[in-house]
Amino acid sequence: MTRRWVWLGAVLVLGCTARGFGQSQVPIWTRFEAAFRSEKTYDNPLQQVELRVRFVSPSGKERTVLGFWDGGQTWRVRFSPDEEGEWKYSTAAGESSDKALNDQRGSFSCVAYKGDHPLYAHGAIHLSPDRYDLVHADGEPFFWLADTAWNGALLAAPQDWKTYLAERRAKRFTAIQFVITQWRAARADRDGNVAFTGKEKIAVQPAFFQRLDGYFDQTNEAGLVALPVLLWAIRGDENPGWFLPEDQAVLLVRYMVARYGAHEVIWILAGDGNYNGEAAKRWHTIGREGLKFNPGRLTTVHPGGMQWPWDGFRDQAWLDILMYQSGHGNDANSRRWNCIGPPATKWREEPRRPIVNAEINYEGHLSYQERKPFTDYEVRRAAYWSLLASPITGVTYGAHGIWSWQEKPGVPPAHDGTGEARPWNEAIQFPGSAHLRIMRSLFDRLPWWELRPADEIVLERPEDPTFLHYVKAARTTSGEWAVVYAPDNPGVTLDAKAFGGPVEGLWFDPRTGKYSKTIPVPVGAARSFLKVPGPGDWVLVLHKKRPSTQ
Repeated sequence: MTRRWVWLGAVLVLGCTARGFGQSQVPIWTRFEAAFRSEKTYDNPLQQVELRVRFVSPSGKERTVLGFWDGGQTWRVRFSPDEEGEWKYSTAAGESSDKALNDQRGSFSCVAYKGDHPLYAHGAIHLSPDRYDLVHADGEPFFWLADTAWNGALLAAPQDWKTYLAERRAKRFTAIQFVITQWRAARADRDGNVAFTGKEKIAVQPAFFQRLDGYFDQTNEAGLVALPVLLWAIRGDENPGWFLPEDQAVLLVRYMVARYGAHEVIWILAGDGNYNGEAAKRWHTIGREGLKFNPGRLTTVHPGGMQWPWDGFRDQAWLDILMYQSGHGNDANSRRWNCIGPPATKWREEPRRPIVNAEINYEGHLSYQERKPFTDYEVRRAAYWSLLASPITGVTYGAHGIWSWQEKPGVPPAHDGTGEARPWNEAIQFPGSAHLRIMRSLFDRLPWWELRPADEIVLERPEDPTFLHYVKAARTTSGEWAVVYAPDNPGVTLDAKAFGGPVEGLWFDPRTGKYSKTIPVPVGAARSFLKVPGPGDWVLVLHKKRPSTQ
């Protein structure tokens, strides 16, 4: 694998639009779009017409994606090519006799991408060869450092969204989680539009999605992967993943996948749902059928706090990433789950999948038990624990006030127990997000994709039923590198012999990003105690030779 890219502030290049017959040039990994005008206006196009578009690559591979209705008699298809050369496409509208939607043919030329935009210079994101983490098409590792803006695309003014994305990109974030239908915390978008109406036979509302298009565009333009939640699924008649019949949930998912599958996205099929027991079968169907025409984008599902329903999903081919949330508890059980719960014990199980904590303690959110706002230290601790619990894929940050997109102080809708939230433009300056940028700088200097949990190299753990000071460790498969996180500990006792040779170490300050002087680690004895440089949490970086800090 090569080293990671550096964001240079490049401008997104989109493919030219082709209408009907004719040809255009589209840089690889960007977007081709074609528009069609149907012969008639349908009462409910989502229920009446399924527009399929078959693309044939220069090497002869076939891909079929869905087109989507965009209001009136307008239909569109979007596609992201992954081969250079001439692509051809043709349409079919199923049982519809609409001649304008059937047997429409065209072509376009896919050319090399010559810019330095990170998402297009390296290509679409896939599972790595060992299926423990994520890589771009060219093998470049992708570090998932996401932010939570559930209501952001729904409620933000366009310029505010652009400002927010630029700030997050400056802090080295790589992805944004957001909801793309109405749900319990936002019953409509900023303009009062909803994604769909009805229940037994839903009807999509193009105005809602036409506005949303720009938010997807801006997210990718900023060099960030979009992580859209397709169906929020916690119990409640305002959450489509809960109240929609199975067949209507499938139709809605297909529409959103058709509309945004040519963007750089990783789907979050559902949020906060019940995926256990009989409920799992419903989600197996929605995932399998809703993603039937998924154009190669990865998919995950967001569960409730401290839940691990994935044993019942191991045979689901559409599920690529195992997402979890350690949540917003601050008692011993919550911390224990974060440190040594299922993510730390089940990562070896087959088939392998990357594992991501997508909802750690939100900074400024009230804890469930003490009813006090989470501090930057608690956020930072949860992030490091999560990263080192499983093979590293990444982690998602959250700030109270951003996730709900507060424009003035207040308690977020339908979340009375979370406490008053600060406005989003104040919450983006919480120190925890800056500390995750520093965390990213640490792992950028390491072959983080090779790190595996290795708590066994830490010896003489003091009895700590509170799990306030639990030490987490990971080591590369080659044994060359190790990382140890020590939250508010006097020091770390290592099994020095585990390295099989001389070892040097550095203490890393997760608040400032500064390194200590090199520490020799005695390897002649079975145990080696290394004292932390000062109060608070510290990260110990170990290497068989002196690690560079330049």
